[in-house]
Amino acid sequence: MSKILEEVLHANKEYASNFGEKGKLAMPPARQFAVLTCMDARLDPAKFAGLAEGDAHVIRNAGGRVSEDAIRSLIISHKLLGTQEWFVIHHTDCGMETFTNEIISGLLAESLETAAINENGWYNPSKEGGSENGQYINFLTISNLEKSVVDDVRLIRNHALVSKHIAIYGYIYDCKTGQLIEVKEATQIGKKA
Repeated sequence: MSKILEEVLHANKEYASNFGEKGKLAMPPARQFAVLTCMDARLDPAKFAGLAEGDAHVIRNAGGRVSEDAIRSLIISHKLLGTQEWFVIHHTDCGMETFTNEIISGLLAESLETAAINENGWYNPSKEGGSENGQYINFLTISNLEKSVVDDVRLIRNHALVSKHIAIYGYIYDCKTGQLIEVKEATQIGKKA
C-alpha cells in the first residue's frame, strides 16, 4: 500500500467515525448555488466561499473552465437539484496560463510522463514514448485571466439548455490574498432575466 493511500484511508476512517447527522443531508444543495472553479490545490472553495457539507455544488477542473462536462454538471445542478445561482471562479497564478494547446500537444507527443518547467518553459525530462492524440484536445488554456472569466460566463449564458433565470457571477480568486475579485463584465453578462 502506498503512503498516500494509507494516509487517505486513515483520514477517511477518522472522518467517518464522526460523521453523525451528515448522513441525513438532502441531495439538493441547501443554499441552492453551484461553483465552477479550478482544481488547483491552493483553492479551497469550502473556505473561500464559506461552505459546509450539503451547502452547494462545487465543480472543479483544470482552470475552472466551461468544458462540455462542466456545462453538463451545471445543467443537472439546476434542472434536477434546484441551484439558482452559479459562480465561475478562475484564479491568479493559474497553471493554465503557462502553456498553449500546441505546447502540451508537443510534450505529449514526446512523452506521457510528467513534464517539468524552468526559465525556458516546459520540457520533458524523459522521452519514453508519447502520443499524437493530444492534438485532438482543446485544453482550454488561459492567455488573459479576466477574458477567460468573461468568455466562460458568456458560454454558459448563451447555452441553449441554460435557463435565463439563473444568475451567473464571474470572479477571480487572488492566490496571494484569498480575496474574490469580481469581473464586472462577466457578472453583467450573467445577469438573470
